[in-house]
Amino acid sequence: MAEAFAGVWNLVDSCNFDDYMKAIGVGFATRQMANLTKPTTIIEVDGNKITLKTQSTFKSTEIKFTIGEEFDETTADDRHVKSLVTLDGGKLLHVQKWDGKETSLVRELKDGKLILTLTMGTVVCTRTYQKAE
Repeated sequence: MAEAFAGVWNLVDSCNFDDYMKAIGVGFATRQMANLTKPTTIIEVDGNKITLKTQSTFKSTEIKFTIGEEFDETTADDRHVKSLVTLDGGKLLHVQKWDGKETSLVRELKDGKLILTLTMGTVVCTRTYQKAE
């Protein structure tokens, strides 16, 4: 099921990203830079092991994980979090926990696009990616 997410995805639309970054504690200067970038996400799937690379002119990150197994992650904004990614009804649910806080990153496919919904408390951000040809 996760194989459907495999590919190279380019950001085409972003809604409420600055408010989301504020909610998770990202500083002003970092938010300014992050708001200007149009990252590319590369997802590689090998059974239940996934490599997720995010590349941009500002910062590039790579995480490798196994679906259903908790792992340590350092986020693009340098938070050290405990992460868990599960597959639920065709959605990749990614939960990050740190300092008593929790945020969720939900990836789903709709009309050939990858929709990333970021939620922190009452703040919701939606980022839309188009698959590269």
